[in-house]
Amino acid sequence: MRVALCQIQSSDSPAENLSVIRDQVQHAVERDARLVVFPEATMARFGTSLGRLAEPLDGPWASAVTAIAVEHAITVVAGMFTPADDGRVHNTLLVTGPDGVVGYDKIHLYDAFGFRESDTVSPGRDPVVVSIGSTRVGLATCYDVRFPELFVDLAQHGATVIVVPASWGSGRGKAEQWELLVRARALDSVSWIVAAGQAYPPASGLEWGDGPYGIGHSMVAAPDGTVAAVLGAAPDQLIVDVNAETALTLRTTIPVLDNRVYSASAPVG
Repeated sequence: MRVALCQIQSSDSPAENLSVIRDQVQHAVERDARLVVFPEATMARFGTSLGRLAEPLDGPWASAVTAIAVEHAITVVAGMFTPADDGRVHNTLLVTGPDGVVGYDKIHLYDAFGFRESDTVSPGRDPVVVSIGSTRVGLATCYDVRFPELFVDLAQHGATVIVVPASWGSGRGKAEQWELLVRARALDSVSWIVAAGQAYPPASGLEWGDGPYGIGHSMVAAPDGTVAAVLGAAPDQLIVDVNAETALTLRTTIPVLDNRVYSASAPVG
């Protein structure tokens, strides 16, 4: 399956960002991509009033993304915000295309490094795996990448590819942590990790007050933990071919999923 990672810099305008999606999808289709992955917060950047922009998966913004995906007969993954029952929003991955519309609500919220995502975002509860053609694809978002048990769970539910849209906050050591975590999750789950991040604003000549911004460095890690491809900090598009059979074959060589005996619910002491 040919995958396009679209490393963009979202603005605070859903309409402007929709135009970027349209252009990026056109470019990806011209390069024969079947899955096009955008970052977390593609609908609108962090630092925007998310509550007034949030809409359901059948709302006008998501429906417009669906129309683009259906027109080109491909699957699009893009970060957006949907209303939550408690007055906050969900940080949602929209997965849409000819096979229908699915949403994943980010489970692990970024209450770290002085930022409190949970002030405005309500956590999801359920892991999600979808079928794209014959490939089972798991979904995770940004801070989720620090929690290996989610990735193992997705793999045990059949995922051989896991997409991780992100807006990875900048700071000392954050780029190194990003690469290490993406590669580690590939090893944990013996899966392809397709990690698409927001571009770094200074690399685009842009500066904004509130974050997290994103650092770029979108990458694909192979099931053996090696980096298959990676971008720099500026907006760009990365095309990578991922093969589910590679993951399945490696799982017979290094059967960590079958050998796993630890359970988080097991008694301790």
